[in-house]
Amino acid sequence: MALAVAFQELRVRLQQLEECLGALQVTVVEDTPARGETVLVDQFGNTTLDIRGLLAEAIAASGEATQAVVYPLDVDSARRGLARCQERFHLVSRRFAADLVCYERIADLTSLGLERRGEWRAWSRAVKDAIEGCRYPLDQVADALFQCWQEIGERVGMSSVLVRTTNVGQQFSGNAAGDLVREGTS
Repeated sequence: MALAVAFQELRVRLQQLEECLGALQVTVVEDTPARGETVLVDQFGNTTLDIRGLLAEAIAASGEATQAVVYPLDVDSARRGLARCQERFHLVSRRFAADLVCYERIADLTSLGLERRGEWRAWSRAVKDAIEGCRYPLDQVADALFQCWQEIGERVGMSSVLVRTTNVGQQFSGNAAGDLVREGTS
């Protein structure tokens, strides 16, 4: 895959994840049943908003990196932008795992639906489905990041020069007369 194509694919995958998280936020906040309030709605809503903020930073960094791989190529700027994108994506992924899809959060969501029944049960199912729907786009971004790193590595490997030095040292050998003669370089 070409370098520019890999970076463009990363941008597409990040945007798809953003759309998925946007849909999750709408489900959590906008589709909440009108009757009754719960702290769980605020927790899921705030976490989703925080994750989207981190993702926006990753998208911005990927944009900088993508600009660096178009003519004229600036591999160092592309690498730095990709590293910032990777860092932010790791934070997105960790927050998603720890604060949205972890067992405790899903159990709380399920319990809320079972306790309150009716609209809350449907809401909790919709939120669980929306969270589950974000897993695949997260994996796709991780794969696209790997592809970008691989392309940068190959690009750097194509333009690098390998210099290898060896030190032979000094060698001594005797001649027929028994005198030692110094050979080689130092």
